[in-house]
Amino acid sequence: MSVFFFFFVVLQWWQWLVHVNDFKQLWTAQPTYVISQAVFLLAGVVTLIHAFRKGGRWPYFWLGTVLHGLYADNFWHIVLPEYDNFWHSQTTLIFLGQRLPLHIILLYPAFIYHAAYAVSKLKLPRYAEPFAVGLVTVLIDIPYDIVAVKFVHWTWHDTDPNIYDRHYWVPWNSYYFHSTFAASFFFFFDATRRWLAPKVAQWESAGKKAEWKALLVAVLLGMPGGVLMFVPIYHPLHDVYKIHSEVTFFLLFSIFCIFIISGLLSDREKNKEKLTIIDYILMLQLAVHYAIYWIFAVFFHPEKEWSLGFHEPVGPCNEVATLTTPFGQTLEKRKYFCAGDYDESYFDFNCVGGQKPANGASWYVICGTPFENRAEYITVLSTILLVASSVFYCLYFKTAPAAPPQKKLKTK
Repeated sequence: MSVFFFFFVVLQWWQWLVHVNDFKQLWTAQPTYVISQAVFLLAGVVTLIHAFRKGGRWPYFWLGTVLHGLYADNFWHIVLPEYDNFWHSQTTLIFLGQRLPLHIILLYPAFIYHAAYAVSKLKLPRYAEPFAVGLVTVLIDIPYDIVAVKFVHWTWHDTDPNIYDRHYWVPWNSYYFHSTFAASFFFFFDATRRWLAPKVAQWESAGKKAEWKALLVAVLLGMPGGVLMFVPIYHPLHDVYKIHSEVTFFLLFSIFCIFIISGLLSDREKNKEKLTIIDYILMLQLAVHYAIYWIFAVFFHPEKEWSLGFHEPVGPCNEVATLTTPFGQTLEKRKYFCAGDYDESYFDFNCVGGQKPANGASWYVICGTPFENRAEYITVLSTILLVASSVFYCLYFKTAPAAPPQKKLKTK
C-alpha cells in the first residue's frame, strides 16, 4: 500500500511538473505563438553557444539569467498567489502546473544575455553598466510585449492596480520590471565577483568557487533588488499620489539615462575585442527576434487566433481581494475575472459564439480581436526596429577596434 501511494504521489507530482500538449492543436489555434516559441528556443541555443565560445564568466552569466528568470517569473503565483496577475497560453511542453512554458525559461537569456554582451562593448564604468543593461533589456522586450499580448500569447489580470495602466495593453510596469530586474541581477552578478576576486578582469573567470558564489548571490538577490527599486519611485507616486504608471516608468528611465550618459562621457577603456563569427550569429538571431514581431503586425491576424488554457479565474464580480503596499496602504482588485464586465479588449469570446466562461472556471477559451488600427502597430514596431537597429549597430560596430592603416606602396 505504501509503495502504491508513493508511486501515486510521484505520478501526481510529475504531472504537475511537466505536461505535454498536442502540437497540431496549438499550431491551429495560435501559429504566431508557436513561431514566437521557436524564436526564443533559437535564442536560448544561440546565446548558450555564444557563452561557451566566449568562455570566462559568460557561461555562468547565461545560467544565472535562466535561474533568475525561473525565480522572478514563478515566485509570485506559487509563493504569493494574491499577486498572481498573468497567465501564459499553453505550449507543447509546459511546466509547473501548466503555468511555465518552455520558451519562457529561455526568454531571460534571450533578453538579458543579449543586453549584457552588447553593453560590455562600451566598457562603461561599473556604476553605469547595470542601468545600461536594464534599458537595453527593455529595448529587446518591447516588440515582444506589444505584439504577443495582442495575439493572446498570455493575458493580464483585469483589475490589478499594479498593472492597470497600459501601453498597447502592456502594463507600464512590465517595462519597469524588466529594466529594474535586469539591472539588479547584473549588479549583483558583477559586484559579488568583484568583491570575491577584485584583481580578476570583469569577464574572466576567477575559478568555479568564486563564480558559483557570485551566480547564486545574483540569482537570490536579483529579484528582491528589482522589487526594491519599485519602492522609492513607483509606490509613493502611484499608490499615494495616484500618478499614472507611464510617468513613473519614464522617471525611472530618466534616472537610468543620467547614469548611462555620465558613464559614456567619462574616460574609459576602449574596446579591443574584434567581432567574431559567433558574434555575427548572435546579432543575426537578435535581428530575427525584431523582424518576427514586425511580420506578425504586418501579415497576421489576431482575430484568427484563440487560446484554450489557464486564464484569470472567473467568479462573482462583487468579490474583492486586497494588496498591501510597502507603505502599508491597502489596494483593491476584483478577486475574480468578471466575464460580463471587463476591460481587456485584446480578447473576447466571439470565436466560441460569445459563450462566456462560467463562475469557477479557470480553464477556458479566449479569442483574439482585430487590430483597431493595424497601421499604428506597424508604425510603432517600425520605429522600435529602427531605434534598435541603430542602438545595436553602435554598440557592436562603433565600438569595434579600428583596423590598422594600410601601408602605402611607394611609387617612383
